[in-house]
Amino acid sequence: MKKKIFLGLFLILILVANISLASYSTVQMEVVEEPVCTIELGDNAFFEKKLVEKDLANKEVTLQLQVVNNEAASKPSGELMLVLDNSNSMNDKVGEAQDITRKDLIFESAKTLISNLLNGNEDLKIGIVSFSSYYNPSDITDVSQEATLADASNIAAFSSDASALTAAIDNIQANGPRTDLDSGITLASQQFSEEDNNKYIIVLTDGVPNIALGYNNPYYSDDVINTTKSKLQELDSQGIQISTMLTGISNADETPYGSTKTYSQIITEIFGTEESPTVGNFYYVTDDEVEQTITTDIYNSLLPVSQSYTNIVIKDYFPKEIIDNFEFAYVSDANIGEISAEVDTTENSITWTIPELASGETATVQYTLKLKENFDSNIVGKLLDTNEKVDITYKDLNDTDQLKTSDVTPVLKLSEPPAELPKAGLTTMLIILGVVAIGLFTFSLIKLNIYKNIK
Repeated sequence: MKKKIFLGLFLILILVANISLASYSTVQMEVVEEPVCTIELGDNAFFEKKLVEKDLANKEVTLQLQVVNNEAASKPSGELMLVLDNSNSMNDKVGEAQDITRKDLIFESAKTLISNLLNGNEDLKIGIVSFSSYYNPSDITDVSQEATLADASNIAAFSSDASALTAAIDNIQANGPRTDLDSGITLASQQFSEEDNNKYIIVLTDGVPNIALGYNNPYYSDDVINTTKSKLQELDSQGIQISTMLTGISNADETPYGSTKTYSQIITEIFGTEESPTVGNFYYVTDDEVEQTITTDIYNSLLPVSQSYTNIVIKDYFPKEIIDNFEFAYVSDANIGEISAEVDTTENSITWTIPELASGETATVQYTLKLKENFDSNIVGKLLDTNEKVDITYKDLNDTDQLKTSDVTPVLKLSEPPAELPKAGLTTMLIILGVVAIGLFTFSLIKLNIYKNIK
């Protein structure tokens, strides 16, 4: 008797298993709605969630989350004075081939900087001052105007014409015997207008200052050091943003004639260090670093606050029916930021954190939803939202906290093909076996009950 009962149960289990497998193999999936969820973060930045791939034969869809920052990187505006060293040491040959001068290297990089800054930018005007020390070509011993503003020359007035500015640089002669940086930055500062705008000074030099306004004897004196440093600090206090590049120092540990300090000590006293500059930015570089420093490092330092969106946190919530009946998997890792390794089942969500999305950057991640084989048949015929909602928090371009949300989502639907009349074959056999198994099981229970009553 027990054997019959077990046999009946076994046949019922086989029947149920076959019916379940048949249901997964026959159920069909379709995309009923395919809207694109878009959340504006700013004028030129947005979040987007959309269905990007459908593999309906395998009951699988791929969704993409994407954050796009199309905010243009702003270039500097206002007035910029380029202060160029034209001392005769700029004529030194540099590089392994020794086929170009330091003047060529620095001035060509300066011209590239000008072109890059003014390309498509009418909000910036650039002027040029050169400095070294007074030079009388007819009497090279004449130092009558040394340590005065005659040590510097106003090469070009403020202009947005890159061609005119680069032509002015080409006309600079490197012939001054000494280095009066004080005169250069003083003359440059006198060119600024009274307009309330950004003001910049960029100093490109290959020499340690050895004279200053009012001080030319002895050279490299504490008066020269303190006067030059004080002028830098004075201009910084006026809100002028100063960047200085110093190169060409191959004897930093030597002590120049007339001084008790090494070149290195003088440099540190005037400019500070790269890590702790006296003012603004200080770049102490070798000749082979000049081009990179001027065209990239200094250029990037001039850009205003980056048009970046920061502290972006995206929470993508799923309906319980999706979590229970679909397998979730990433197509690939997020290209920017960090995202949950798996779905948080306490909230049925994933969290994507992007610390900063800079101008021109796009952050993307994709994941798949695939129907499980043991899905709940009760979802057949229902409209299934792939997502419940998306919440986004972030700091906008004004560093203000923002929260935005959307419940727009693609919609799926499962359906069974139309029922057909029983046909000979596996389906008919399964039905027959099911009926027989249920009959045997019922008969066995009745018989067992009668037997117990007789006893």
